[in-house]
Amino acid sequence: MAAREVNSQALTAQAVADLVGGRLLGEGETLLTGVGPIDRAGAGSLTFLSSAKYLPEFRASQAAAVLVTQELAAEPLGPRTRIVVDDPHRALREALLALAPEPVPRAGVHPTALIGRGASLGPDVTIGPHALLGEHVRVGARSRLGAGVVLEAGVTVGEDTVLDHHAVCYRGTTIGDRVIIKAGVVLGGPGFGYVPSQEGHLRMPHVGRCIIEDEVEIGSNSCVDRGSIDDTVIGRGSKIDNLVHIAHNVRIGQRCLFMSGVGVAGSVTIGDDAILAGQAGVVHHVAIGSGARVASQAGVTGDLPDQATVSGFPARPHREFMRGQAAMYRLGAILREIETLVRERKRGA
Repeated sequence: MAAREVNSQALTAQAVADLVGGRLLGEGETLLTGVGPIDRAGAGSLTFLSSAKYLPEFRASQAAAVLVTQELAAEPLGPRTRIVVDDPHRALREALLALAPEPVPRAGVHPTALIGRGASLGPDVTIGPHALLGEHVRVGARSRLGAGVVLEAGVTVGEDTVLDHHAVCYRGTTIGDRVIIKAGVVLGGPGFGYVPSQEGHLRMPHVGRCIIEDEVEIGSNSCVDRGSIDDTVIGRGSKIDNLVHIAHNVRIGQRCLFMSGVGVAGSVTIGDDAILAGQAGVVHHVAIGSGARVASQAGVTGDLPDQATVSGFPARPHREFMRGQAAMYRLGAILREIETLVRERKRGA
């Protein structure tokens, strides 16, 4: 299979080794024009090997060069051109940035975009077709807004930030520097808050803000509601996958990771470096400590301390949950033994 060439640039193996700070084994003049997975990489492809689990694929690989750990560099079979690094994943990232740089659109405002009165655009800003910027919006230098982006009045966007196509930011939204907002994201919409009455469910006004700090990434079709009487805050460096919902008044710390399908109810506090795996859910008004880990499809119904690792519903310490699951799987055999004893007792009566 040929190398994957998406806006690619050719580099020699020696150039890649120099770029990632690796030690080259083999032919330094080997030309690399793209990347590929270890089992399908072909001529001109760079790939990587980080685990002995994939040694069979490595031995049969047709890749031109491989980023490899010191522990696996001496494998006698497989591609001969190897770049020895401490962390192949990180090295691959650096190589990809050079081999396949992201295309940068030409700065400027598309003629179909609508810019409100008093809006301020920094130098080298890109505004795509049919974007709508309300009054007094501020967009920092070198930021890029895709087609159909909507920024309501007073929204602030920092520098070097990207809002992809059809992202929507309601009033009261503030976005920091070097943020990536993917297509279809909705930020700062009014939350799901109602007051029950004889007339029905009366919507609670939401007057708080939605604050997205620097270097946050938010995946496609995710929603972050603005606060009701407080702010909703996503801390610096946190990364949120596609299809995630963050409710009103939630405060998320720095460098958190939320996988696809996570739902966080209102007024939850989450510390730094927490990880919520796919489809995990958190009920309202709980606190999750720094460094906590919540497994896929777990349901958090109470506070979690720092560094907790939980799974299941209701979420409990992971080892306790696994012991409970193992015990439950033994119940069938235990019940059959009890039924056998009961039958024998009846026959003996």
